[in-house]
Amino acid sequence: MYVCGPTVYSDVHLGNCRTFVSFDIIYRYLLYLGYKVRYVRNITDVGHLEGDTDDTGAEDKISKKARLEQLEPMEIAQKYANGFHDMMRIFNTLPPSIEPHATGHIPEQIKMVQDILDNGYAYEANGSVYFDTMKFIEEKDSYGQLSGRKVDELLSESRDNLKNQSEKRHPADFAIWMKAHPGHLMRWSSPWSEGFPGWHLECSAMSTKYLGETFDIHGGGNDLKFPHHENEIAQNMGSCNCSGARYWLHSNMLLMNGKKMSKSDGNTITPTQLFTGDSPHISKGYSPMVVKFFMLQSHYRSTLDLTDEALAAAEKGYRRLMEANRTLQDMAYNGKDEAGELDKEIKVLLERVHAEMNDDFNTPKALAVLFELVTKVNSLQGGQLSMNTLSQKTFERLQHTFENFLFTVFALQDETGSGGENGQEDLLDGIMQMVIELRAQARANKDWGTADKIRDTLQELNIVLKDGKDGTTWTTDL
Repeated sequence: MYVCGPTVYSDVHLGNCRTFVSFDIIYRYLLYLGYKVRYVRNITDVGHLEGDTDDTGAEDKISKKARLEQLEPMEIAQKYANGFHDMMRIFNTLPPSIEPHATGHIPEQIKMVQDILDNGYAYEANGSVYFDTMKFIEEKDSYGQLSGRKVDELLSESRDNLKNQSEKRHPADFAIWMKAHPGHLMRWSSPWSEGFPGWHLECSAMSTKYLGETFDIHGGGNDLKFPHHENEIAQNMGSCNCSGARYWLHSNMLLMNGKKMSKSDGNTITPTQLFTGDSPHISKGYSPMVVKFFMLQSHYRSTLDLTDEALAAAEKGYRRLMEANRTLQDMAYNGKDEAGELDKEIKVLLERVHAEMNDDFNTPKALAVLFELVTKVNSLQGGQLSMNTLSQKTFERLQHTFENFLFTVFALQDETGSGGENGQEDLLDGIMQMVIELRAQARANKDWGTADKIRDTLQELNIVLKDGKDGTTWTTDL
């Protein structure tokens, strides 16, 4: 699996986080199923330009940030790559198997440019090399298939969006090597000029190097479908007559309050602001695991609308799920080891949670099944359901599957109860156990006034006590 990684000139934004969390879960689920997965995610640190020529002296994003912060370009790349990795750790994602940097693969990119030239699908002009899109369209019947758009529409979009067309034979042609302007900081020697590779080229070169000419999955954000991924396919076909990936997966965009995030409109929020609550768009801070749980509630191919109300609801759902897992893992089997009606119901739900993930990694539907299991768990704990028609094997499978999906597949962490950070939650749990014992003593002494006062005071603090046949448990209802 190859996933387009970040361009490291600024802090990673929340939309990127959603993309990389989504592909981490896909990676984790494939591992959970027993696949051996080589996961490659690149770092874009070359410093590409928005357009296709460098004759105007425009700065690339990394060089511009280096000038503003008075650092070397590679200091900027390292600084923001470190920040990206820190944020990925906060969201509890696994590192990829290989994380190649574009600057470390200039020879591979130069070779691919030469291969495309040798195959007749590119031409050199004044030290830059351009992909001959029109010739490729005439000879190959693949351009536009990924984005599902007609070639005429793509050519029109290329004509409207790209500037400095003078060197090109056609506006839809795109640079695979750019001659550097004298003031351009990031530059390398090539057979054509001192310059730098085109944006689309690095992913074609690095995916081919580490995964071969044909591999299974290529992922990225939906905004990369055209032109980036469409042009990747064209480059691969132009260099080795192979399309690269068998399957292309794209995550959709993150909205906020129903609108596209935009700095100019003030409709934006950073991950850090989301955690601290330092934003007018939210009423308080939300933990990274609540934010991650919120992301799981929408399919990766669907848009996700971030609102304060949705985050608050996600926090409640996350806490309910964690509480149910603690209850389930603490339960001891006390049934008759008979496979009856409850056994059948739980088996069906366990099959469904896998079926939903097998259907294009559908996390919201898989979560819905887990919440159906939460109802069963709470009913078992409260005595409304009996284990007498549940086999021990199915009960143990329930414990195992529930925990695996929460912590291995979805990679959530329990920030509630005994799973909290810095010992604070452990302290609260210890205090609550003492309060529960005091209430139990009051009830044993038939001191109903004290028992009720403890319960009511805790309810005012949004702490709910639940009495079951195995004792009293507590949860926060925030």
